[in-house]
Amino acid sequence: MIYLDYQATTPLAPEARDAMLQWMDGPDGSAFGNPHSPHRMGRMAAAAVDLARDRVAALFPPGGQVIFTSGATEAINLAMRGCPGEGAISVSAIEHAAVLDTAHALGHCHELNVAADGQCNARQDIPANTKLVAVMQVNNEIGVIQPTIEFHRKAKEAGALFLCDAVQAYGKIPVTGADMIAVSAHKIHGPKGIGALWVRDGVELTPVQTGGGQEAGLRSGTLSPALCAGFGAAAQVAAERMEEDAAHVEALWTRARELFADWELNGSAEARWHGNLNIRKDGLDVARLMSDCRDVMFSAGSACASGSGRPSHVLRAIGLDTAQAKSSIRLGFGRYTSMEQLESAAERLNSAASQQG
Repeated sequence: MIYLDYQATTPLAPEARDAMLQWMDGPDGSAFGNPHSPHRMGRMAAAAVDLARDRVAALFPPGGQVIFTSGATEAINLAMRGCPGEGAISVSAIEHAAVLDTAHALGHCHELNVAADGQCNARQDIPANTKLVAVMQVNNEIGVIQPTIEFHRKAKEAGALFLCDAVQAYGKIPVTGADMIAVSAHKIHGPKGIGALWVRDGVELTPVQTGGGQEAGLRSGTLSPALCAGFGAAAQVAAERMEEDAAHVEALWTRARELFADWELNGSAEARWHGNLNIRKDGLDVARLMSDCRDVMFSAGSACASGSGRPSHVLRAIGLDTAQAKSSIRLGFGRYTSMEQLESAAERLNSAASQQG
């Protein structure tokens, strides 16, 4: 099988796996302690969590704290539901469902429009009654990099906090400034089931989950040293390999654009993370293409919306009609994708697509 769905999840890095195994039980069976216990085993586990927190924090801007969560969705909910004060929430129209659905559930939601190239329009105004602005750094469906620095400035001018979903950016490109940043371990070759919310110093959130308040009083629940260690190891490797990984992705992107030259690109080619290739062929039956190319793992849209039968809200937001959105596919590649795999997948996809014509 050829895996080309890096926006949905990434293969576990060997370094992350090794770090996790050390905290499953340990060679002498003593590394399973609760990191919140005061005895020696608990302190050993707590030290592993602290090390992981430092490694995860190293990829964030200075001047903030890392709150471990079960994933980016929980981190986003903590940021949005825990945001103090009254007022509206302004979010880009192409946010992940974790942001959009939460914003609509909270009420008083204002959607920021996007241009045809997939970038949120930074010229539009933030409503005066806004308490929180949320714009992602890299879109999960089309890979377009958003003008988050500009929206952070606009949020400050409006007296609002700024939340950035950096799930697709963290560990790949430098994360830009914000008041709160949500990330997920399994998008950077770490384990599933853990993420983090970075909170800038001075930002006060209200806990949305009651209990022991283990994470700085904001998030309750016993942490898994194994998951934390895996996340920390993945973050450390991402930091060390950022330039190398980016160069590899750029080579894959250049070749992919040649291999799929007769497909239409969705979103900007320049303001984009080049590990995301979202393309379309008008009239393409994507369900049939997936059936014909079962050994190639790719997406018909974002993984979170697959199976819903609804056209991608991101592709609709950039001006595609329903038919065009439903004839689009997303190919995601990264650190462990070989050029040979990409070329083999392209041959199969192009052959199957041509047979539909």
